[in-house]
Amino acid sequence: MDTGLAGQRAFVSGSTQGIGNAIARGLLREGAEVIVNGRSEARVAGAVSALRAEHPGSVVTGLAADLADADETARIGERIRDVDILVNNVGLFGVAGFLDVSDEEWATYLDVNLMSGVRLSRAVLPVMLDRGTGRILFISSESGVNVPADMIHYGVSKAGMIALANGLAKLTRGTDVTVNTILGGPTYSEGVAGAVEHVASLQGLDTETVKAAIAAGNTTSLLGRFLEPDEIAHLAVYLASPLASATNGAALRADGGVLTAML
Repeated sequence: MDTGLAGQRAFVSGSTQGIGNAIARGLLREGAEVIVNGRSEARVAGAVSALRAEHPGSVVTGLAADLADADETARIGERIRDVDILVNNVGLFGVAGFLDVSDEEWATYLDVNLMSGVRLSRAVLPVMLDRGTGRILFISSESGVNVPADMIHYGVSKAGMIALANGLAKLTRGTDVTVNTILGGPTYSEGVAGAVEHVASLQGLDTETVKAAIAAGNTTSLLGRFLEPDEIAHLAVYLASPLASATNGAALRADGGVLTAML
């Protein structure tokens, strides 16, 4: 199937590893030109090198920036104003009791998970609207719909992403610009894998045993396992493509059936 992505330019925030990196790889496979992003120049350079090796002849570059910082995000926004595709993927994740999360930590979560998308979308949307085409995609979470009691700060930031995307989509009326959200489920990214390995080490258990036990504890999951980053990326690539022209203002699930409501 021809996705029509050949030659399209995409920026994927937080894409040196995990879901963002999987999305970058998926877009490159379809012939898009991709700009990857991370906080560290070294990590960005490493990701660019790996992607070039995996996809010889592809056009992949990198921009390092801490997207928790408004000024750095604005600087990146100026450099990506004319992209065809913006994937707002960067995010912080952590388990913490509501009473244990300080105002400063709340602000950091909101800056990274929500305001980075506000700032980057503010940079690219006017150009997309003038051109009449473009794609903005937010990688949110099922936790933005069913907010976990032990990750309220995270869930609220992800709920904000869903609301932001829905509002931005209303600004695209009459154009071929779309703004959509993916509600991802529990995904076995590098960060999650590291946490599982740490728990397994502390408990003296095999990593796969701990991984399976954690997945089994999610009683509403229809998959009964962690998702892989590529399973989120497949949907992202579709939504970034011209094939998804009739999908706008939507929050689509790639959650493994974790959410139980029909809508």
